[in-house]
Amino acid sequence: MMLKWLKKIGTKKRKKAAANRTDAGPVRIIPRSEHSITRKNIDESALKVLYGLHKAGYQAFLVGGAVRDLLLGHRPKDFDVATDATPEQVKALFRNCRLIGRRFRLAHIHYGRHIIEVATFRGDHGDSQSGHLDDSGRILRDNVYGDISQDVWRRDFTVNALYYNIADFSVIDYVGGFEDVIQGRLRLIGDPEDRYREDPVRMLRVIRFSAKLGFSIDESCQGFILEQGALLRDVPPARLYEEVLKLLHSGHAIESFRALREYHLLEHLFPEASKALDNNEVALKFLQLAMQSTDERIHQHKPVTPAFLFAALLWAPLQTRMEKRLAQGEPPSLALHKAASALVSEQVRHVSIPKRFTTVMRDIWALQPRFSYRRGKRAESVFEHPKFRAGYDFLCLRAKAGENTEEDCRWWTEFQENLPEAQKLLMQSRPAPQHDKPRRKRRRRKPKTD
Repeated sequence: MMLKWLKKIGTKKRKKAAANRTDAGPVRIIPRSEHSITRKNIDESALKVLYGLHKAGYQAFLVGGAVRDLLLGHRPKDFDVATDATPEQVKALFRNCRLIGRRFRLAHIHYGRHIIEVATFRGDHGDSQSGHLDDSGRILRDNVYGDISQDVWRRDFTVNALYYNIADFSVIDYVGGFEDVIQGRLRLIGDPEDRYREDPVRMLRVIRFSAKLGFSIDESCQGFILEQGALLRDVPPARLYEEVLKLLHSGHAIESFRALREYHLLEHLFPEASKALDNNEVALKFLQLAMQSTDERIHQHKPVTPAFLFAALLWAPLQTRMEKRLAQGEPPSLALHKAASALVSEQVRHVSIPKRFTTVMRDIWALQPRFSYRRGKRAESVFEHPKFRAGYDFLCLRAKAGENTEEDCRWWTEFQENLPEAQKLLMQSRPAPQHDKPRRKRRRRKPKTD
C-alpha cells in the first residue's frame, strides 16, 4: 500500500509540474529561411524513412541530437525520427523494420548495418497502467503515446527537443531549445529534480553533452547533481557501463573526467579510484595522460579499447591493494593477481565491465612488472605477449607521469626500433636486473654408502 501511495504522490507531482511549465512561451516555428539545416547533410536512409512516413499520411520529424548537431554545423552520428504512427504502423510500412524494447517500444529500420530509430510520440503517463514510477520517482515503464506537444515534455534537454519537419523543412521549438543552441547552454526541460529522479543517468548525460559540445551547464541543473549523485547507485551497473563508455570514448574524456570529479560523481561510479586519486598527483597525471592519448586516437580515427582506460582508471587502487598484500609477505606475482581479482569483483558492483575487457585489463597490469625482464626467454615471452603493445604504452605513460619506469620504457623503446638480430644482441648484452638473475642450482648430495 505504501509503494502505491508513493507512486500516486509522484504522479500528482508530475501533473502539477506539467501544469506549471515555465520553460518557454508558445511554440516557435523556425522556417527554412531562418535556420541552416539542409537535406544535403541528412543521411539518405533517414530521408527515406521521413518521406516514407510523410507520404503514408503520418507526421514525420527528425528529432534530438541530429537536429542540434545540424544546427551547429556538425555531422550527426545518429538520425532519430519521431512520428504519430504507432510502432506496428511503422512496421507495416517498412519491410526492413524490427520492433524492440519493453520500457520504450521502438521501431528500428535497417539499411544494411545502418539503423534509423523511429519513436512514436510519447504522452504523459499520468495514472495509465502503461507507465510506472518507482518510489524514488524513476521511470520503470513508459509506453503511453501522445502527440508532438506532449512528446516534447518527455525529452531531457531543451537542445535535444527540436523537431525538423520534413513536410515544410521548418524547425519546431516548444522549450527555447533553438536559442539555447545559439547561446551554447544546456538546460533540462521541466523541474530538474524531477527529471533527475525519473532517470539519474541524466546527470551523466548533462556532463557528456557539456564536454562534447563545449556548452555551459545552466545553474538550475547543477545543484541537484552535487546533492544527489548517490541516485546513480540505483541504476543497473550494466547501464552505467554504457554511459561511462560514452563519456570516455566521446573524444572528450579529459573534460568529462574533470566534470565527474567536480560534481562528485566519480565516487559513485569508481569509488576506489576516486579515493586513491585524492592527494596523488602522479596517479592523477597518469590518468589524464591515458585519457589524452585515447582522445587523440579517437580524433585520428584509430582503434581504441575500453580496457586500456579502465585499466588506467583502476591502476592507483590496484597499487594500494598490492602494497597491503606485499606488506603481509605475499610474493609480488601472487599479490598482483589477488589484488586484481578482488578489485575487479568490487568494481563491477558499481559499473559493470564485460569480462572480455577485464581480461585485457589484467593482462596489461600483469605485464608491468615483467617489463623489467631484459634477457633470454623471459624477455622474449614479454615481447611475444598478445597485449605487449597495450602494456608497453601503459608503461611509458606511467614513466611520463613520474613513476619509476623510465628506464624500462627507454629500453623497450630501443628494443622495438632494432631489427630482430639486433634485438637478440640487446637481450644478451644488457645486464640483468637483480631480480632477473638466474637461480643457482642446488648441489646434490651424494647418496650415502653403507
